[in-house]
This record gives sequence, structure tokens and C-alpha cells, in this order.
Amino acid sequence: MDFKSFNFHPQVDAGVTAAGYITPTPIQKQGIPPVMQGLDVMGLAQTGTGKTAAFALPILHRLMQGERGKIRALIVAPTRELAEQINEAITVLSKQTRLRSMTIYGGVNVNPQISKLKQGVEIVVACPGRLLDHIGQGTVNLSSLEVLVLDEADQMFDMGFLPDIRRILTHVPKQRQTLLFSATMPDDIRRLASDILSKPVTIQVGSTAPPVTVSHALYPVAQHLKTPLLLELLKHTDTESVLIFTRTKHRAKRLGEQLEKAGYKAASLQGNLSQNRRQAALDGFRDGTYQILVATDIAARGIDVSQISHVVNYDIPDTPEAYVHRIGRTGRAARTGDAFTLVTSEDTLMVRTIEKKLNAQLERRTVDGFDYSVPAPHKDSEFARPPREPHNHKKPVAKRDSTHATPGRPAAPKSAAAGRPQQQTGKPAHPSSAPAARHPQRAPRAR
Repeated sequence: MDFKSFNFHPQVDAGVTAAGYITPTPIQKQGIPPVMQGLDVMGLAQTGTGKTAAFALPILHRLMQGERGKIRALIVAPTRELAEQINEAITVLSKQTRLRSMTIYGGVNVNPQISKLKQGVEIVVACPGRLLDHIGQGTVNLSSLEVLVLDEADQMFDMGFLPDIRRILTHVPKQRQTLLFSATMPDDIRRLASDILSKPVTIQVGSTAPPVTVSHALYPVAQHLKTPLLLELLKHTDTESVLIFTRTKHRAKRLGEQLEKAGYKAASLQGNLSQNRRQAALDGFRDGTYQILVATDIAARGIDVSQISHVVNYDIPDTPEAYVHRIGRTGRAARTGDAFTLVTSEDTLMVRTIEKKLNAQLERRTVDGFDYSVPAPHKDSEFARPPREPHNHKKPVAKRDSTHATPGRPAAPKSAAAGRPQQQTGKPAHPSSAPAARHPQRAPRAR
């Protein structure tokens, strides 16, 4: 089976050829026909299996007929990076169609988005928050919407976007096609999906297990020795492109800096960065400028960097599903890859949970020649925030001669302090007993 069998519009088919697509993936084989028929679809597949093309190609085929210049397809994604990636794929596939698409997300200037919307687009790829801002301002009109796509839906639910999704649903026509694509579909998420899909065709390709091309290993180590062990691993491993996951933004930043000091071409990807810097880190990782990318889970979903050779969990993820998504970054498109996880004694329960989910015991490894006996410092300062400089928020008050009046304020009489005896106790005077001359009576300020 090839893409010709789907009978796409010739201009869409030209985009498929230009993108180099030859044989559809399982999710595309099963998902494209019902989407083209206008049915609601709930698609479940591992990350990196071609979900984007599974909904983008049928949408492009549909939009070739009908009015231009109005938003007819809306794709909602949880992160800015994923929104950009989806839009890039649509741009490539729609090159011959003259259909226009754009991204909408926060963290960037809203005016260029408004300008593009005024020019008219048929496809919008958006994150929930900024999309609702546009709807509130009247710069986005969804009354002509025909297709709604929720991509990486389980992550949106996990991130607390469900209320936003429900608000968005109140602004779209009830008569529409709704597609929900996700890497996992826990029972509670499946129940939530049932509220927004009408008689959906359910497509499940494979299981939620990691790609079989990925080799797993756990490296037990004390918390304070994680960074030295990571450096030792990198030194003895033939790494082409390494994605390292940390639990916090601060740790991602600090670890990236430490890897740079160790001589690696490394960058960090975390929420505190501006959108331009985040995009620069991703682009640099894709084109080989950076050999190592240290990231929080913001990069765990949908980020397409196919040449990743190793994924390292510096911190073990909080759920077995997150583990699957993280290591799904490597071993893509039938390539082989390695997934290393540094674990401490506190991670034992999560390790068991992950192994139960995968129905397999993960291999434990040690690094020859590494000194695991180094004691922990009294205070683990590896990721401690640098001390802040003290800030004196009070402006210094210049000494004022009490005998000279300030404009608008009466001068203190010279006798105010002259007749008052000084304390002779040898102790510092209490502030309330200070000479009156140092606290001249002030006129009340105007408010």
C-alpha cells in the first residue's frame, strides 16, 4: 500500500511526494480513511509514528473544496514547540495547495498573529491559552470551523487544560468533525474523550510500550553522584545526539551549563526561556550545532528530532507513561537507540511501576572504574541557587537641618530640642526618645 491509494487531491498528493512519503505508517493506514469520510476518530499510537500526517493530509484534502480565508480547521496542541512542528509539517504538505496555516501561542508578541488572522487563514494550530485570548478579543472567529483536532490530548488533560478545552468547545459549531490523537489513553481520559467525540472510530496501533528498537538500562547511583556518573557515561559512550531529561527547569539550566563547562556542545530547553531561545535550542539540536539537549518534560511530547541516539533520564519521570514518552524520542523510524535512567534508592517504587507497565525487568548496570563510594557533602550545593545580593528597598534619607524649612513643610522651632535633657544612662537611646529636632513635625501629604 502506498499514498496513491488514498486518492488525495492532486495538489495534496504533490505535497506528499515533495515530503518524500512513500509507505504510510500503521496509524496513517488505519486513520486516514475514516478521517476522509468525515467521521470522528480517536487515534492511539506511540510518539513518532506519523500521527500528524494521519490527520493533516485528510484535512488538506477536505479544504481544497470550499471557501478560503476563513478558519475551517483548528488543531489544538499542548506546547508551543509541538504547535510549530505541526504547522511546519502542514506547510510542507500544503505547498502546492495555496491553503494558509499559522500558529497561535503565548510568550510572543500578539500583533503579528492578529495581522496574519486579518489576512485570512484556513488552518490554525494553537495552544489553548492564547487561543482563548484571541477569541475574547474577537480576533479569532471559529463559526466556520469544520474540523477540530486535539493532538497529544492526554498531555493537555494532564497539564490541566481540560477547562480551557471545554471553553473552546463553546465557540465552535456543534456540527463538526472532531479528531483526538494521543500517545496514551488511560481509562479516565477515554471517558473524558467520550464527551467530545460523536460515535468515534477508535484506532489503536501497537501498545503503549516503548519502541522495540530501544535498549533500556538503569544506573543506580546516589543523588550527589549523578552528574559525575553522567559525565563518565558520556565519556565512554559513542553518542551522536543525546537528549537528557530533568525534573525541574532550574536543574535543566544548571546541568546544561555544567556540560558546557565539561566541553560538550550543550543547550537547555525549559519554560523560563523566551520562545526565540527555545526555538534556537531545538533548531541547534536538530542541525547538530548542539550535541546534547537538556530538557524538562516540555520536550517529551511530539518533538521530532529523529536522529537522537540516546535518551538519558537524569531524574526518573513521575509516571510510567512519561517514561514511555521520554524514551520514545530515540529509536524512531526503525533506528536503534539507548535509554539510560539514573536512579536513586528513593526511585525504587517508580522503577517497579515502570517495569510492571512494560511487563519486563529493566537491566541494572554499573560503570567500571567509577567511584560510587564518594560521600555526600554536608550540603549538596550542586544545584543550589546562587545567593542573592541583599536589596535595600528603602531610599537613603538625606540629613536635614531641622532649622531650615522644606517647601510646604513648617520649620521646626529651635527650642524643640534645646530644652530637652539628653539621656545619660550609657545605653543607646530608644527611637521614641530621640531628640525632637531629628523628627520635625511634617505636614500631612496630599493623597
